[in-house]
Amino acid sequence: MGHQNTKPHREKQANIVMLGLDSAGKSTLLYKLRYKDAFLTTPTIGFNVDMIETGRDFTLTFWDVGGQEKMRQVWSNFLEGTDGLLYVVDSSDKRRLEESRREFELILKNESIKNVPVVVLANKQDLPGALNAEEITRRFKMKKYCSDRTWYVQPCCAITGEGLEEALHRVTTFAKQYSRSKESFKILKEFETL
Repeated sequence: MGHQNTKPHREKQANIVMLGLDSAGKSTLLYKLRYKDAFLTTPTIGFNVDMIETGRDFTLTFWDVGGQEKMRQVWSNFLEGTDGLLYVVDSSDKRRLEESRREFELILKNESIKNVPVVVLANKQDLPGALNAEEITRRFKMKKYCSDRTWYVQPCCAITGEGLEEALHRVTTFAKQYSRSKESFKILKEFETL
């Protein structure tokens, strides 16, 4: 009888934090990703957590944190130990675009997510006058603020599900790469102490 490898197989998992202003569509997006269904959601007080398997042995844990002003003060508590930031923007709400960009900039200045990959979801593409990915990239000064990390802007619509497969694929790829680089960095550090 062959020798059985009894070492338990460790499933890889990564933490993804979902942030964005209230009504950007974070919870609706998470429901749609998770259940392929669009639910009517109420404003998130606190946060939702959901796990999504994105391939064999890889699970993403999504932390969908409420976006009202009083919640934004605790956003930084969720950034520790994250492997990816999913920032959701209502592309059709031009009035609040600047506010959304300011919050985004603040998050990126946080030390705990230095080098953490970012996917910006340009949501509500189904609405008239929604800004496309290029415009969001420009308005959010992605090239300037994200020069030290991998980033991508994905146009999507939470209601129809358009762009969500791509977004999930992108987040998974980024999170995998990032957690791998974290691992090798840890190993490197241990070597230095030997």
